[in-house]
Amino acid sequence: MKRWLILEDGTYFEGEGFGAHTNVFGEIVFTTAMTGYQETITDQSYNGQIITFTYPMIGNYGINRDDYESIAPTCKGIVVKEQARLASNWRSQMTVDEFLKQKNIPGIAGIDTRALARKIRQKGTMKASIVDQETDFNHAYDQLKAAVLPTNQVEQVSTTKPYPSPGVGHTVVVIDFGLKHSIMRELSKHNCNLMVLPYTTPAKEILELAPDGVMLTNGPGDPKSLPEAIQMIREIQGKLPIFGICLGHQLFSLANGCDTYKMRFGHRGLNHPVKEIATGKIDFTSQNHGFAVNPQSVDPEKLMITHVEINDGTIEGLRHRHYPAFSVQFHPDAAPGPHDAAHLFDEFIEMMDAGKDRE
Repeated sequence: MKRWLILEDGTYFEGEGFGAHTNVFGEIVFTTAMTGYQETITDQSYNGQIITFTYPMIGNYGINRDDYESIAPTCKGIVVKEQARLASNWRSQMTVDEFLKQKNIPGIAGIDTRALARKIRQKGTMKASIVDQETDFNHAYDQLKAAVLPTNQVEQVSTTKPYPSPGVGHTVVVIDFGLKHSIMRELSKHNCNLMVLPYTTPAKEILELAPDGVMLTNGPGDPKSLPEAIQMIREIQGKLPIFGICLGHQLFSLANGCDTYKMRFGHRGLNHPVKEIATGKIDFTSQNHGFAVNPQSVDPEKLMITHVEINDGTIEGLRHRHYPAFSVQFHPDAAPGPHDAAHLFDEFIEMMDAGKDRE
């Protein structure tokens, strides 16, 4: 079946449909990842977005039971140059086409994804829609222009009730803003006893649980749309060790007086070089974010910039000068991506150890 990918600026691409038979609209973004499409599609940070894969073939190793970052993905659609109709891997359970049908996510193939990525880089992320060609084009374009992107993305993906993931080590409260399973997996490797809480949980309830530390997870959307979470972070920092990742990093910065801004096209991929300022060490990192911290807004008396992105100089890490708290913009949990920065989980454990020693 023929489908259109229509952009907000009137540009359109014609391609072959696969996945679910449904029309959608969302914010179109691109990722430069060469592998890990299952983790990307199931990452809740892509809530409401149409994902363009710049790697030319997607789906060659299928979908397996081990690589989910969430069970119910909420991205709007995917765009590829070529989708592999056959999957060849000993772990594969189904094709990408079958998976997208199962999850009611449409795809479009046969698109010049390099031209599309260039357009997004030049004009920035924008609204887009995937529609069947049975649909009247002018009507579909008018609908797209009138569409309003949601601002309650975290509400759509965060757990609504607390739940445990038992372990025998440090007790860690995980604030779910749209968490990737790989964050829990890394903490579990360190034997942490996890309590996953909704993003609306107030500081009082967190402190009553008396955890050894708090993880602020990744998630979708604008961090400024979560004032309650920002206030919660202000109230727990200094009382509990904190580690923030991605959206958690942005919220941590806002809680400490920084400002954030929407990037032109964001960072999405597995090969972003990040420099640790103290050591000069370069880590290649997995990233997925459309907002960043304004470096001019960082109070050097309160926060220290620990990491920067080599390509564009954006802030990639912060550490509090007075409290046991730090955050990074990238994903040290990888999945997909390199594991160069996995040592940050060790630092979080050491921070909690130090907190116990002071008790």
